[in-house]
Amino acid sequence: MGKDFKLALVVSDTAKAQEGAEALRGAHDWVRADKADALVVLGGDGFMLHVLHRMLDHGRVVPVYGVNLGTVGFLMNRHRGSRPIAERVARAREVAVVPLEMRARTIGGKEHKYYAINEVSLLRETRQTAKLEVKVNGKVRMAELAGDGVLVATPAGSTAYNLSANGPILPLGCGMLALTPLSPFRPRRWKGAILPDSAEVCFCVREPDKRPVAAVADQKEVRNVAEVHISVARQHQLTLLFDPGKSLEERIFAEQFQV
Repeated sequence: MGKDFKLALVVSDTAKAQEGAEALRGAHDWVRADKADALVVLGGDGFMLHVLHRMLDHGRVVPVYGVNLGTVGFLMNRHRGSRPIAERVARAREVAVVPLEMRARTIGGKEHKYYAINEVSLLRETRQTAKLEVKVNGKVRMAELAGDGVLVATPAGSTAYNLSANGPILPLGCGMLALTPLSPFRPRRWKGAILPDSAEVCFCVREPDKRPVAAVADQKEVRNVAEVHISVARQHQLTLLFDPGKSLEERIFAEQFQV
């Protein structure tokens, strides 16, 4: 970034983040978020996702440098640093993150559209097993997937819910998506699939009145869905900033070698 770039400070309402912000408020000449060339976000991964979604909703996207004052901080940089915050941002490496677009139609015919940076999940709403037809690029690939549900994850989100569901970790820039079943009952041993990110995935809910299913795009939920279409939203690319040697790509590599 240029040396005259403008920074805005965006802080989670947690006590830890608010305390950390006090040390930074006087360390730079901050501007309002709508005037900034980049955002410095203090908090955890959940707050980072909230900020990224807010940018998508408002249609003004700028690079974001996260400072971990939350729990996991997978999308963030470490809190303590020897350099001034403006210099850390200026030296940071840019990482492109492309969200998913979810288009969901309910059994009542209402249409919803949301974006997901980590994953889109379909989840059963009751004790009844969800039954889903799986289409990829308009072709039926699985006539019936029965279980708790299914998800489609981006590389950036592959270490989140997807990993907990035994899905694969995807390196950034691989051009792939993870399609991962959630506690599949039939076919019982199906482990999912890795798809090119050019693919459009469609899930059709079987017996939606008897077996209601909710669709969740990160933090946005649509209940009682009948059909869900998922594709990559390339026109809404986001940029995360990481300290040199601490990129999201390195964290994804490190996650695969944990024992």
